[in-house]
Amino acid sequence: MAINILGKYIRAKYLVSEGLFKTFYGIGPQEASKICARVGLFPKMRMHQLSEQQIMSITKELAGLTIENEARNVVRENIAFKRKIGSYSGIRHLLGFPVHGQNTRNNGRTAKKLNKLNRSG
Repeated sequence: MAINILGKYIRAKYLVSEGLFKTFYGIGPQEASKICARVGLFPKMRMHQLSEQQIMSITKELAGLTIENEARNVVRENIAFKRKIGSYSGIRHLLGFPVHGQNTRNNGRTAKKLNKLNRSG
């Protein structure tokens, strides 16, 4: 049995906060706990124990957040902005290299050989 929230099915055995952050992109463990606190749910409550009213209140909370495709678009726009202004991390994104300071001595070489495609624009 699964619970449907905003068109996504969440397994009934999950804890409520666990189900939220595993199912929805843009919600992490802390945000899921905050949502449960705002709705007034017991932290160890499972999805199958929710009433219809509680599911509706969770849906209202989620509707006000930036999740799923909206969150993905924000990340995509941020990367495009970094590329446009020519920042170091934007250039690393553009070239397909690691962005957060990882070593490229070994794996970077392999990626350079395998990823010979036009990454401009």
